[in-house]
Amino acid sequence: MVGVPVPDATQWDQIERVADCAYPVFKHLERLAAQGEVIYQDDTPVRVLSLIEENRQAEAQGRTGMYTTGLIVQAGEQRICLYYAGRQHAGENLAALLSKREAERDKPLVMSDALASNAAEEEGLIRCHCLAHGRRKFSALEEVFPAESAVVTQALKQVFEHEAAAGARQLSAEERLAYHQTYSGPLMAALKQWLEQQGAERLVEPNSSLGKAIAYLLGHWETLTRFLPVPGAPLDNNTAERALKLCIRQRKNSLFYATEHSAYIASLLTSVIATCLQAGVNALEYLMAVQNNRQAVFANPAAWLPWTYQTALVPP
Repeated sequence: MVGVPVPDATQWDQIERVADCAYPVFKHLERLAAQGEVIYQDDTPVRVLSLIEENRQAEAQGRTGMYTTGLIVQAGEQRICLYYAGRQHAGENLAALLSKREAERDKPLVMSDALASNAAEEEGLIRCHCLAHGRRKFSALEEVFPAESAVVTQALKQVFEHEAAAGARQLSAEERLAYHQTYSGPLMAALKQWLEQQGAERLVEPNSSLGKAIAYLLGHWETLTRFLPVPGAPLDNNTAERALKLCIRQRKNSLFYATEHSAYIASLLTSVIATCLQAGVNALEYLMAVQNNRQAVFANPAAWLPWTYQTALVPP
């Protein structure tokens, strides 16, 4: 950054030292996130050279995929970002996180797309599916089926406008629920009736691209419309998709990780830095404070979270 070349090995040594100091904070963030009310999850591909070599040696037997999972958790007033890179997909990483959840807590709301790889222990959570994904399926068909696509996209456009209005008015979860039930509920009921009519009256070929898009909406209707019966249920998974852009940018710049260990170090630091950004905290200043107070951080990581560390810096 200042024009002085630093060998790769030296950079790695320094990064590993920072990660060592931030490790107890990361583990504490995991425990806090496990108690969160709303969790957004998504995956993006990643390349880990040691795992690619394992795939070659095993001649592609068993699981060969590699993923970076983003779990973005709303826990009270704080938003925690957790990243995991390796063979585990989003559903497995979510299950590992929720295994740390206190038994007496209510089920969390979990938002994702409808891929099977996102599934965890579904009876222990309230699954929500991304309505924006459903809308995109029809947006992609506007040139081929303009009239039919317009019915769906226009109805969902109004629903998302209602969501924006509720956010602008800073409605509580219960007030937002009542608002959507009043204004979005009739729109979604009419849309469902129209979708069912297309199949009942054989107006659409089931195996066509339009038929499959309609089947997707109807097949996931309960989870796509979770915002109508459940307070605080999100409409889309844009939060996780935006959070994964950080990892996608890393992938474009550095291309791959050498080992699972280096992928873990990068995930740990990315989690801490992204959580700092969500808290409005200068990540560089925070990481410097964590390193300068390593013993205190290990003794009481709760006092050294991005939103608490300023108090810990002040002498008693």
